[in-house]
Amino acid sequence: MGLGRIAMDFSPLRSSRDFRIMFFARVVALLGISLTLVALSIQVYEVTRSSLAVSMVNVAAGGTLLVGTLAGGVLADRFERRQLLVVSRSAAALVFGALALNALAEEPRLWAIYVCAAAIGLIDGTSETALTAIVPDLVRPNQLAAAGALTAITTQLGTIVGPSVAGLIIAGPGLALCYGITFLATVVQVGLMLLVGRRPPADPGHQHPLSAIVEGLRFIRASRVITGLLLVDLCGVLFAMPYAVFPEFGTEVLRGDPRIVGMMYSAPAVGAFLAALVSGWAGRHPRPGLALTGAVLLWGLSMTAFGLSTSLPLVLLFLGLGGVGMMFSEILQRALLQQHTPNRLMGRVSSFWLVEATVAPAAGNAFAGALASATTARVAVAGGGLICVVAVVLLAAALPQLLQARLAGSAPEEGGDDPVGTAGTGTIVVEPAAD
Repeated sequence: MGLGRIAMDFSPLRSSRDFRIMFFARVVALLGISLTLVALSIQVYEVTRSSLAVSMVNVAAGGTLLVGTLAGGVLADRFERRQLLVVSRSAAALVFGALALNALAEEPRLWAIYVCAAAIGLIDGTSETALTAIVPDLVRPNQLAAAGALTAITTQLGTIVGPSVAGLIIAGPGLALCYGITFLATVVQVGLMLLVGRRPPADPGHQHPLSAIVEGLRFIRASRVITGLLLVDLCGVLFAMPYAVFPEFGTEVLRGDPRIVGMMYSAPAVGAFLAALVSGWAGRHPRPGLALTGAVLLWGLSMTAFGLSTSLPLVLLFLGLGGVGMMFSEILQRALLQQHTPNRLMGRVSSFWLVEATVAPAAGNAFAGALASATTARVAVAGGGLICVVAVVLLAAALPQLLQARLAGSAPEEGGDDPVGTAGTGTIVVEPAAD
């Protein structure tokens, strides 16, 4: 396989003006948001000197993020998606501006920080769902995997660059500048989004929101491909993301200090970033559903090997490989979900996937922490990875439709037909669930 076939595919940026605008708008915004996420935690700790108070910021944002994501799924199917993005990100800019003003006050108000954190969660849930739903409207069906890789790498860039820059700014000019930069970045994001062409709403009906959510759930139950990719992803985020155990593992197993723990937290993001750079194969793979299953198996096996390791180089290597599996899994999930979901349901189905990505890691970390308390950190990490592997194998056997799923533009098997429909047209053939 030549380098050109595995290198990151930039064709969506070249061929789609609107996707190009959305991409750069997201890059600008995420770099700003990453500053604010660090600033919020540091500011709350400076005001309260309490780690519990800092954790409550995440609780405030996490609870509303769940609500915003589900609501965003309904709104993204009912209203024009670009307009929904413009409105939600404009609201986010107001919140960041309020945080900057609060930070400039002589005595910053703690309650204002919590209210703003909750508002950010609600707005981010809505806008992220709308962004996921609008992508099939912006690129060709055979570019969905490439668009997913480009979207995913923006998150990794923010994760890698943002915290370090935030630390430098907070140590120098101060917290208010972090919030101010995020405000300006979000204003730029909104300005760029206004340049994107408008499209008609996907499903401008007047269905009750709860009925609309139920309709989305029924579709997921009926489609073995969507059910399969959600369950396979659940295995990874629930059992193979033991971040809560990293401090204990770094201290008790590796006999290291906080610097070692920090390296452990960074290793998966580095692996994920490198994986995105060689993700060009994902959109051409003849069996992307099988490739997705393999990516999650790599993820689980890497965590198992990490748990069995006692040297820092091996730990970082396996954590990096876990990040590779995570990234390939996310790219393929995005593409398969967008390919096999009718446009009128794209917002709701995307919201369920995003909710899973938000809620399941928290539950998985609670599971890993409890298992580590009952046994050891090594058992918790290796055991979780092994559970992930076994569960994925069982799901692959129970849902062969996922293994057979293909993308538009992926090479069909020799002598076979490519049954993939066109994303966003509502012509996808849905496999009926077993009675």
